[in-house]
Amino acid sequence: MAYDLEEQEQIANFKAFWARYGNLIMGVLIVALLAYASYNFWQSRQRTHAVEASALYDELQTALVASDNAKAQRIAGDIKQKYDGTVYAQMASLAAAKTAFDANDLKTAKAQLQWVVDKGNDEYQAIAKLRLAGVLLDEKSFDAALKLLNDKFPEQFSAEVADRKGDVLVAQNKIAEARQAYVAALAAMHKDNPGRQLVQIKLEAIGGTVPEAKDAKAAAAAA
Repeated sequence: MAYDLEEQEQIANFKAFWARYGNLIMGVLIVALLAYASYNFWQSRQRTHAVEASALYDELQTALVASDNAKAQRIAGDIKQKYDGTVYAQMASLAAAKTAFDANDLKTAKAQLQWVVDKGNDEYQAIAKLRLAGVLLDEKSFDAALKLLNDKFPEQFSAEVADRKGDVLVAQNKIAEARQAYVAALAAMHKDNPGRQLVQIKLEAIGGTVPEAKDAKAAAAAA
């Protein structure tokens, strides 16, 4: 097939361009295709892991209902070992901590909670810190509990943190500080929160009074 001069010039320019940049373009395309294939493989692997972890978590729930601490710890360990990148690993560790605590195995409970503190996302870390502080309170490790509660928490956990601080401070017989913590907890709680009544009872039990809303907010700001 014959080409006119303009077409021949375009073909020559294309050949020159491809000779100069062809390898680079092919390299970029190959990298992009490999990245896309890797992403699809990762997504498929994550979905598979989530399904498998969910099945194990169901077994863990059965062990919890049966109060089988040994089985619960074993299943939680399997989930964390095989599927530590899933949310089920954090949920399993929290559940295993509870069954260990109920079995008076505080060492295991602390280890499970610490795993979530070290590896969990913000929300699960906060839950683990609160529960770990409760275990430390039971062990009378008051300074360690307060240190943990003074760590960074998401804003939505402000009430729970202040409430737990109040419990630790009462145990230390620091009554004035405990009252302030309970007031701060009330200030951070929604008026319909079912936990308000318990905090009010604890506050009144140590000689405190439930303040007006504006006073509570001021006390919370000073806490």
